[in-house]
Amino acid sequence: MKACIMCGGMGTRMRPLTFERPKPCIPILNKPSIGYLIEHLSNSGFDDIVLTLGYLGNKIEEYIRDGSTFGVRANYVYEKERLGTAGSVKNAETYLKDTPFLVVGGDHILDFNLREMYRFHEEHDGMVTIGLLPVDDPQKYGIVDMNADNEIKRFIEKPAPEQIFSNIASTGIYVCSPELLERIPRRRYDFAGDLFPSLLQENEPIYGWLAKGYWTDIGDPLEYRAATRWKLDNLSTETDGHLYSKNARLKGPMVFKNEITLGSNSSIADHVVIGENTNIGNNVSVGSYTSIGRNCLIGDGSKIASSYIYEGVQIGKRSFSSGAIIDKNTIIGEDCILESGVIIGPRVIILDRVTIHSDVRIWPEVVIRLREDVEEDVINEKFGTSVEGS
Repeated sequence: MKACIMCGGMGTRMRPLTFERPKPCIPILNKPSIGYLIEHLSNSGFDDIVLTLGYLGNKIEEYIRDGSTFGVRANYVYEKERLGTAGSVKNAETYLKDTPFLVVGGDHILDFNLREMYRFHEEHDGMVTIGLLPVDDPQKYGIVDMNADNEIKRFIEKPAPEQIFSNIASTGIYVCSPELLERIPRRRYDFAGDLFPSLLQENEPIYGWLAKGYWTDIGDPLEYRAATRWKLDNLSTETDGHLYSKNARLKGPMVFKNEITLGSNSSIADHVVIGENTNIGNNVSVGSYTSIGRNCLIGDGSKIASSYIYEGVQIGKRSFSSGAIIDKNTIIGEDCILESGVIIGPRVIILDRVTIHSDVRIWPEVVIRLREDVEEDVINEKFGTSVEGS
């Protein structure tokens, strides 16, 4: 079965994590998130995959290569300009002829039975089937109204409060018949904003498939944290190689990679992942729902809670991080406090006794001076400034 993965967005809402990587390469538990998606597609029988690439697409191609590591055959199509969701699929038309194909976003994290969705589409006569799920906030999604035969009669993208007639929302996952490609022009064109309204206006049948299971994307920090927590919820204990421990207290489930050192009287709570060659000092507390990358150093007496720490990070003695995201090769001094929702870009240097307040973002390569109290985002104008958009 064929699948098309859309990976063209710039990931501006996830800055500063996306200045040097595309959104599908943001790590979840120390692995690019798109890796989980392709593994799920492969396990579901989708072994012929084309990826539509734009911003930093070469990073995705370098990671997936020919797809053989994941049990799939991977091809790539680059966008020279922004083509929208449907336009990007049209751009990959060469690889999507002859049979129905799945369309999914490169930043999606899910466990849906996609094979069942594909079969549902084959059993109905519409050119497209939309994967649907009930949601709490319909204003963020496209919502639908279906009849008893699962045929969609109304579709509104991101409705205003007075327009909400349903909480059944599109996940942005579609199964398309190849003839649908003939309805998509070779220009910027979206499924939700352009194609679906056009099909409904012309009385072309669109069907909805009600999914069961978990789904989100990592389009913004809140959704990213939810996806990571879901992955941590599904851990089973695994130790890969040598673990050096001096009276440390461990509570599973947890995943430890090779050559990890845990200092005396340190404690590691449940739902924790620690990457290889990481050294955790004495009297350190690592709380639940935390991931720490490879080659990290956590100083004596520090406390880490519900934080996502990427590779090569150093945290000084007696520092505290609660709910922070810390990108690679950042150095944090002694006696620092990182409050909930903080996002720190790569190669940041934070000197001793600094407090970073809730939801502050710090751009790459910034230096925060001794004893600073940081209450607003710290921008490095060498990089982009916007956090709005895709």
